[in-house]
Amino acid sequence: MTQHVAVFMGGWSAEREVSLVSGAACTEALKRAGYSVTAIDVQRDVGSLLGRLFPKPDVVFNALHGRFGEDGCIQGLLDILNIPYTHSGLTASAIAMDKPMAKRLFKDAGIRVAEDKIATRDEVLAGDVMEPPYVVKPSNEGSSVGIHIVRGGDNALPFAHESWPYGDEVMVERFIPGRELTVAVMGGKPLAVTEIMTDHDFYDFDAKYTDGGSRHQVPADIEQPVYDEAMRLAKLAHDTLGCRGVSRADFRYDGDELYILEVNTQPGMTPTSLVPEQALQAGISFEELVSWMVENAECDA
Repeated sequence: MTQHVAVFMGGWSAEREVSLVSGAACTEALKRAGYSVTAIDVQRDVGSLLGRLFPKPDVVFNALHGRFGEDGCIQGLLDILNIPYTHSGLTASAIAMDKPMAKRLFKDAGIRVAEDKIATRDEVLAGDVMEPPYVVKPSNEGSSVGIHIVRGGDNALPFAHESWPYGDEVMVERFIPGRELTVAVMGGKPLAVTEIMTDHDFYDFDAKYTDGGSRHQVPADIEQPVYDEAMRLAKLAHDTLGCRGVSRADFRYDGDELYILEVNTQPGMTPTSLVPEQALQAGISFEELVSWMVENAECDA
């Protein structure tokens, strides 16, 4: 059995605060489960991080979210150090965070995706680059960071030139109306389908992380064939990217078809987050979930 676990949290991405919450919850749950735990707020100083990893832990529980923690960067460092870590490896993490590349693979695997195009920041600000309504999003962020919906008749620009810190390339995607569904995959098996409901314009960052911003229904109240298909597609997406451990696939259901939005290789990990909710529905407590993740940690070294 693993004895010493280092929990990575924080970081410097746009999702730092969310990561700190996930990391704190996982740290306490792992302590209750009997592990020796060292919580590490990861800073942009590799030398300092390496110093805090000695003596070397048995496993790193990676509770980082967003860029540098979820996109293969930290995974590559841990591969070099030959320290097993939770969640997906370098390649799957990098591809999942690269939304255009992930969508290309999903489409090739037969998973329906929304029509999209990659535009420059200037092209988006010059006018409609697609028939409204459409979604403007960064090509490599998570937690709905930077997402805007442009609707027909809306003359407001999705952002000001100086307020877009996510690079020169912008992903523009056809807006899919309908219901928001999500499926966690654990150890290669889908757990359940959750419907996410919110009074916000869409399931944005505030809806995800503000008390009362959203409501979760698990299992989702949808037709059984749709439920089964969402489960199948989540596992297919997980396998297509080469994920391991726990992932979560997000979908839109327009009443006829399921469209995959993305796969989260490091979803939120508080006791009230979507994955722990689905695990609990399957009879797996939060302590059991994080312990399973630690005991099944790997690296690509």
